[in-house]
Amino acid sequence: MAKLYWICAAVLGCLMSPVQAAGVQLLDTDPNLAGAIWYPCAAAAQRVPLGKLTVQFIESIEGTKDCPVTGTNLPLVIVSHGRGGWFGQHDDTVQALANAGFVVASINLPGDNGNDSSQRDSLSILATRPASIIRLLDFILNDWKDRAAIDSSRIGFFGFSLGAYTGLVLAGGNPDLRRFALYCSDGNRTRACEQLRSGDIPSSLPHEPRIRAAVLADTAINFAFPADRLADITIPLLIWRSEFGGAGVDPKNSALVAQSLPGKKEVRVVPAGHFAFLSPCTAEFAEKLPRFCTDPPGFDRTAFHREFNASIINFFRETLVRQGESR
Repeated sequence: MAKLYWICAAVLGCLMSPVQAAGVQLLDTDPNLAGAIWYPCAAAAQRVPLGKLTVQFIESIEGTKDCPVTGTNLPLVIVSHGRGGWFGQHDDTVQALANAGFVVASINLPGDNGNDSSQRDSLSILATRPASIIRLLDFILNDWKDRAAIDSSRIGFFGFSLGAYTGLVLAGGNPDLRRFALYCSDGNRTRACEQLRSGDIPSSLPHEPRIRAAVLADTAINFAFPADRLADITIPLLIWRSEFGGAGVDPKNSALVAQSLPGKKEVRVVPAGHFAFLSPCTAEFAEKLPRFCTDPPGFDRTAFHREFNASIINFFRETLVRQGESR
């Protein structure tokens, strides 16, 4: 569908490591910071009930609840989900990062998650998403009870789809949201198109200089980033894109944006569609939401995620971990 179906997402939900499982602390007291923090922990894995953070089909996540943090001066990675997703959407990736010595934090993006679609089709979500990530980062560094374990000079970002768009903005990208007009024919009465016609277009989107490196998977709304709107991005980037795209992501636009990015970057392509970046599906999910779980014949999503997660860990080790240290 070529209308404003910017991205998609399912409500989805290793490497050698000196720890046994990821510790996890749930964030469930503030609706604007509803999510979880994962981190290195020297204890066996369990199932952690989500309680009021439960999403469709998912009532628990893996981890060791409220386990003491193992390590000091840990790098931090902020994770941003895609359109309609949720904070645990990339469960295998956050687990791998935590087991490799990173603190990882993710929240449900207000107005655009599996439990709240109130702003999903509004242009305003394109500005509030980056602002929500900055709010999360402020909380982790200033108010989280274990903030002393983090090295605030080593902050990375991982985003998928609309979350990857969010990462481009935070890294210094300045999207031209007027380009949505390409998808707004006279008969298109979607909320975003009506806002575009009335001139209600977000501007001066916030950037975040504390982010030192980013991994972006199948960036959505890439048509809004001509080369001159990417010129201010200077941090190292690992770009993953799908060969076949889908869910509003055009592989040709993805390739063009990746080529236009300035500075130090690495670009990798997976021979699959947009949803290959989501965590491998459980049998229940594959049965109830096959759209998010169907890959090309012969493509092994589980095997790919071993490569995908390893690439992310190696990238952040190279860009965030100081020379001479090991994680």
